[in-house]
Amino acid sequence: MLKIDAHQHFWNLEKGDYPWLTPSSGSIYRTIEAPELEPLLQAAGVDKTILVQAMNSYEDTEYMLETAAAYDWVAGVVGWVPLQRPKEAARMLESYCRNSLFRGVRHLIHDEPDPDWVVQNSVIEGLRVLASFDMTFDIVAVFPDHLKHVPTLAEEVPNLKLVIDHLAKPPIESREWEPWASELARAAEYPNVHAKVSGLNTAANWNNWSAEDIKPYVDFALEQFGAGRLMFGSDWPVANLAGDYEKVWRETNTAIRDYSAAEQEAILGGTAAAFYRLSM
Repeated sequence: MLKIDAHQHFWNLEKGDYPWLTPSSGSIYRTIEAPELEPLLQAAGVDKTILVQAMNSYEDTEYMLETAAAYDWVAGVVGWVPLQRPKEAARMLESYCRNSLFRGVRHLIHDEPDPDWVVQNSVIEGLRVLASFDMTFDIVAVFPDHLKHVPTLAEEVPNLKLVIDHLAKPPIESREWEPWASELARAAEYPNVHAKVSGLNTAANWNNWSAEDIKPYVDFALEQFGAGRLMFGSDWPVANLAGDYEKVWRETNTAIRDYSAAEQEAILGGTAAAFYRLSM
């Protein structure tokens, strides 16, 4: 079984600006690059990763593509283009898509002052451009501001493959359920929408979280999406804020151990390979 981490990051503070990353970010406020992750992947038995943007900038995207070219275990890059400027986005996608490692786009919509940024007309047009290049879109749908917009995106751009990062950060710490559950279920009604079982440890927001804490949310996602639209992601190194790589991998596997073999294989690799059209 090919195991894929569908969501991890790197950043080099000398090569790009990451305004969200400040001293208050604690242990991740530093340059973090591929050599630090490599032994953790080997220990977990993870074969490939998807490297996901950490800033809305060309510098970050170019840095990720350079990194992916140097490490064969990086199977794909989710970069950035200015979706709110569709013509510029089209020009940049024309260039980026010549690189087989470029597999999709993300924008830090949760950092935008306007919580409705992603559904403005110019961005919808940018997403139509993205779909025309057969690229995917990662949605940082941090609950409660963005998950409700996923059905709109799915309807407006039905040929765009969408994936909800981190199950939209469900309110695990407070053990709340609604309206997160209803909004996730509504998003799952659209066959072009997928979801990542990732970032749940930082949604729990404490270091002694376990599989027992995240399992109800993962189980609900499985009921709504099916394993063919769910994929594992570590969200490393952000994951280090509430655990580490080994714990995220171990506890996620524990949470899904009562699933069928086929379901586990899909979540731990097969879905990501199909969604990002990875050539192995």
